Amino acid sequence: MARRYGGNPAAVIILIAADIASLILILWILFFLLDANRANDLVNWVHHSANWLAGWSRDLFTPDNAKWRTVLNYGLPAVVYLVVAHAVAGRVNRV
Repeated sequence: MARRYGGNPAAVIILIAADIASLILILWILFFLLDANRANDLVNWVHHSANWLAGWSRDLFTPDNAKWRTVLNYGLPAVVYLVVAHAVAGRVNRV
């Protein structure tokens, strides 16, 4: 697995953490778009985790359509986490 992520253990940890954070955010977007049952424990956990991960970007965009609002406000941090993690991991690999 280390080879897939670049080799350096610190870079691997950074990339895995960003992958997990982005996965949680994307899962919440999918659950919301597909009208998942919010009373379900998994959906509830993903929702609360996504709210925490996207705390800095929630309500950044305020379109009238709730689905677009969710995609934008939770999709942005997913992309930012991945881009920043890959930049930092690349830098760590060079050290």
